[in-house]
Amino acid sequence: MKIDGKAIAQQKRADIAKEVTELKKRGVIPGLAVILVGADPASEIYVRNKHKACNEVGIYSKEIHLGEETNEEELLALIDELNLDPNIDGILVQLPLPKQIDSDKVIQKISPKKDVDGFHPMNVGALATGQDGFVSCTPLGIMELIKSTGIDIAGKEAVVIGRSNIVGKPVFHLLLKENATVTICHSRTKNLPEVCRRADIVVAAIGRPEMITADYIKEGAVVIDVGINRLPTGKVVGDVAYGEVAPKASFITPVPGGVGPMTITMLLFNTLKSAQKRANIN
Repeated sequence: MKIDGKAIAQQKRADIAKEVTELKKRGVIPGLAVILVGADPASEIYVRNKHKACNEVGIYSKEIHLGEETNEEELLALIDELNLDPNIDGILVQLPLPKQIDSDKVIQKISPKKDVDGFHPMNVGALATGQDGFVSCTPLGIMELIKSTGIDIAGKEAVVIGRSNIVGKPVFHLLLKENATVTICHSRTKNLPEVCRRADIVVAAIGRPEMITADYIKEGAVVIDVGINRLPTGKVVGDVAYGEVAPKASFITPVPGGVGPMTITMLLFNTLKSAQKRANIN
């Protein structure tokens, strides 16, 4: 069965909008600042989509566009200002940054309390040690999609293909937190199809178009495809060969329309969570 990421994201956004309305009654307006350095076309689309999503649920969106020539000191100073701004609950710096700016320094400059992207080392550490903190938006969305199937994650065998800091590693920790038995695979993993066939839950985030074929999947597994790959024909496909895997899977996300819609939705969720903490709720 197809997992409809768009429908799940819409429902989640409706819930977020209700909570934002309740927060506004207390005089607190959740605020998200998004910084874009340069004019990367893909980044501009992402920023535009984030602004639109904020408007949909009633979150104040502050967009800051800086020139390609902006230096590191200027950007760090701006983040310092936003860290102190009482109207801003979340700060997001759109990556990639121009080569003269060290993205690690930028991520570390954002206050962990406003790091709604979940990239700050303190939030990464909190996730790894089971403490409260912000979790990266895509992994958070992946967990929502898995839970939407109604399966009990506890005790299930899960395989995560890909070990990136943005998806693979956080998903590993989130599944572990739900008491799954988790294996993380990567380019050096031997007998990858064999390892994957043990899994009740497969999360594919390896960045290779349609690499995961039916041979990798156990009958009845839940398959989450995080990949977004553009073929020479212009067609967008995932890391999973959807056509041949779907008949074997009990649940599977399509590309597009699966994980993608959840990422910005969970950014809204994290911004709301930050604003609720400011209002001493939760």
